[in-house]
Amino acid sequence: MRAAGLFLLLPLLLAPAATLGAGLVPPPGYYAAIEKERKVEPRKCDQPTPPPYTSALVFRSKYEGSNKARATLNRDAEKDFREKTKAINDLERGVNKQVMRYMRDAKPESLQCTLQWLGDWSRAGALLSTDFNHTGKSMRKWALGSMSSAWLRLKFSRSRPLAPYTRQSQEIEAWFARLAEQTVKDWSNLPLKEINNHSYWAAWSVMASAVATDRRDLFDWSVKQFQVAAGQVDADGFLPNELRRQKRALAYHNYSLPPLAMVAAFAQANGVDLRDDHNAALRRLAERVMQGVEDPEVFADKTGTGQSVGELKENGKFTWLEPYCTLYRCSDETLKWKHSMQPLMNFRLGGDLTRLFDPKAVEKSKNG
Repeated sequence: MRAAGLFLLLPLLLAPAATLGAGLVPPPGYYAAIEKERKVEPRKCDQPTPPPYTSALVFRSKYEGSNKARATLNRDAEKDFREKTKAINDLERGVNKQVMRYMRDAKPESLQCTLQWLGDWSRAGALLSTDFNHTGKSMRKWALGSMSSAWLRLKFSRSRPLAPYTRQSQEIEAWFARLAEQTVKDWSNLPLKEINNHSYWAAWSVMASAVATDRRDLFDWSVKQFQVAAGQVDADGFLPNELRRQKRALAYHNYSLPPLAMVAAFAQANGVDLRDDHNAALRRLAERVMQGVEDPEVFADKTGTGQSVGELKENGKFTWLEPYCTLYRCSDETLKWKHSMQPLMNFRLGGDLTRLFDPKAVEKSKNG
């Protein structure tokens, strides 16, 4: 009887934690300890908090006045957009830098600044306005993804840096939850022709928030959005709604990969395998993009327009390779390309993705 009982329990003992009703978790790299842990007295933040943004989320698009391809930059509109969203961008970038710095050297003022900045914005109810346009709701989800994904490094680190700050953490995470709930409202029930990279980035911001707040409903919504995206990838690895971007089609296919790869990696950490969804759509998309980076004519032929590839010369555009190569077996050639660009960083994915998904490469660089 004992042997039979153990046999019946074995599938449960081997099941992923998420399937046993445990809390949501991030991929393993988020558990990393602070690199140079030391006991230092807490110090106050020496950087003023960017003014919490509580106004209407109504901003001009940098493609204002462009045709349906939305591929021509309007420099006046972009300047106005940058000026009005400065505080939001300062918060996103600042928090990511603070968290990366703290996880590297444990300087207490870095952690204090993160708690102060996010605390000030949460108490102000920032970014929660229901008066918004498309660019405004886009800023909301981008900011949420930046902040919540950086927060995950603190929340799940073995060093437990947030342990003394329970009240502040609860306050900040409650704000993340409210932002995520609004993001779900912002990006739900769209017709398929309007679901593009923006929806994918919304899925990522909600996924990061779901794990930060342990909200299964948010997690499920994010997974559903991934599945919709996977269903959009055609047999040749193209996204029809991104092909409409004409000369920027390759760039926007590539821009679609970071949030999708991150959602899949986080889903995998919680026992939900999306790698084969819609006949391995994520892999098909990634392989098409890699082919396009090697030979942009693939996309030029598909769209009938030469491709704008200037921005693809920036290594940070390929941060998706870090989670992607933990999901799939990357070729030696792809790994060599990835290693040549490391460390791969993207503040809207939470900072240094190489440290989170390829820590061996970090150790290797340290040792020589």
